[in-house]
Amino acid sequence: MAETTTIARPYAQAAFELARADNALSAWAEMLNLAAAVAHDAQLAALLNSPRIARSQLAELFIGVCGERLTAQGKNFIRLLADNRRLDVLTEIAALFQVMRAEAEGVLEAEMISAQPVSDAQRAQITAALKARLNREVTLSVSTDASLLGGAIIRAGDLVIDGSARGKLAKLAVALNH
Repeated sequence: MAETTTIARPYAQAAFELARADNALSAWAEMLNLAAAVAHDAQLAALLNSPRIARSQLAELFIGVCGERLTAQGKNFIRLLADNRRLDVLTEIAALFQVMRAEAEGVLEAEMISAQPVSDAQRAQITAALKARLNREVTLSVSTDASLLGGAIIRAGDLVIDGSARGKLAKLAVALNH
């Protein structure tokens, strides 16, 4: 995975710089998400690294599948990726682009996994607390996992808050073993 990220990072950075220069972060995010979905298609994925298909043919096929939802710059970006045989890293490029976009817009994606369903009031309270702690806008996605036994785990960028019963039991086991 690290290799894919290393390969994708300069392309994501280039796309981000183009998008920021044109004030089109949202449009580029949509284009990259579409292209990543197309690259993820099983039939097309089989062709991405095939030596039997010329790179220019692959690029035009890919652009044809995406249709008019790509701008001229988006089409050129796809051609560049095809020329360098990098269409297979579009999913990672799109993900890195989203991270850069969120950073530029001052928004942080946070994930909360709780043992029990979370009410809207609790969600709003947690979002407000994260916003105050991190000094950024926070978008919180919530899911449930009964294996946590109780409590929740919150991930926001590099910050991980493990308030789950399972996590507390694991800490207790480590403390008792030492």
